[in-house]
Amino acid sequence: MEKFDRRYFLKLAGAAGVTSLAGGIPLARAADAAMMDKAKAEGQAVFYANITAVEPIMKAFESATGVKGQYTRISSSKFIPTILTEFNAGKLLADVVQAPLPMLQMLKEHGVLTPYRSPSLQGYPEWATADDAIVQFGIEYVSYLYNTDHVKKADAPARYEDLADPKWKGKIVMANPSSHASTIGWLVGLKEKVFKSEDDWMQYLKGLAANNPMFVASFGPTPAPIESGEKLIAISMPKYIVTKAPAPLAWGPQSGQPLLGSPRAIALTAKPPHPDAAKVFLDYWLSKEAMSILANKVGEYVLAPGVHPPIEGMDKADVQPVRDLSDEELTKWGREFGKIFSVR
Repeated sequence: MEKFDRRYFLKLAGAAGVTSLAGGIPLARAADAAMMDKAKAEGQAVFYANITAVEPIMKAFESATGVKGQYTRISSSKFIPTILTEFNAGKLLADVVQAPLPMLQMLKEHGVLTPYRSPSLQGYPEWATADDAIVQFGIEYVSYLYNTDHVKKADAPARYEDLADPKWKGKIVMANPSSHASTIGWLVGLKEKVFKSEDDWMQYLKGLAANNPMFVASFGPTPAPIESGEKLIAISMPKYIVTKAPAPLAWGPQSGQPLLGSPRAIALTAKPPHPDAAKVFLDYWLSKEAMSILANKVGEYVLAPGVHPPIEGMDKADVQPVRDLSDEELTKWGREFGKIFSVR
């Protein structure tokens, strides 16, 4: 984990007229001792999210601030209905919410979110912080994995186009391209960001389909057939190199082509039950310390400056967010991919 630079935050605290960091929290916001006192009095910050394996951040947050982080995971399919039902009844328990960007944009349209500019955002890309309420803190990056015990690095696919090589026929696993929204968005992202023409992209799709990939419901089951050697290539997420360690997994493409994925976002709710604890939590979540935990423990690709997952070559990878597809586009392309890949 990246070390916390205490001198930097002491300087910020001094500029605000505070001589010490309240509660030891490594954040610029800790300079506001009054807010820290109120956050501690509130006792907790309630966090609704669909990201997994964040318990280490919850523990680190409580240790740093004395405020408990109460984490509730809500699946993507239930995220919007759950929050809107609670919000419309005036009973939303969440102080902070995290989800893919389109979901938070929908919640903002319904008045669920409130503007907030965290002091922890210094160094984040401008495009990730342009919204007054929603912060994009990471990218759910997708590429492909292979088992280094069964595929030598020199023989592994170097480019996306190589996945259409007939030598990989019957040896690929991927999430169902007719129904898995992230895979649909990723394939469309290849068209818009990687391939020079739609014809080239379509030839790639047809070649990939001709290799008869095995389909699973989501990214989650994709690593297992690679670990066992049942399949050799998985269109999947590089973070599994961390979470499945010491499994012999490596990622591609290593030829300079970008890695694409959906933006991960976070925001404060409009009427948080614990308003000061909510801000302290969001400030901590966006800090280098918390994002280093997410990168190192979970393998996530985060946007905090200088923080990368401990995956060989990932610090030099070109990771880009894909465009948000409308429901109509998801339906259209899901049907099209179903035909191309002969999904029954």
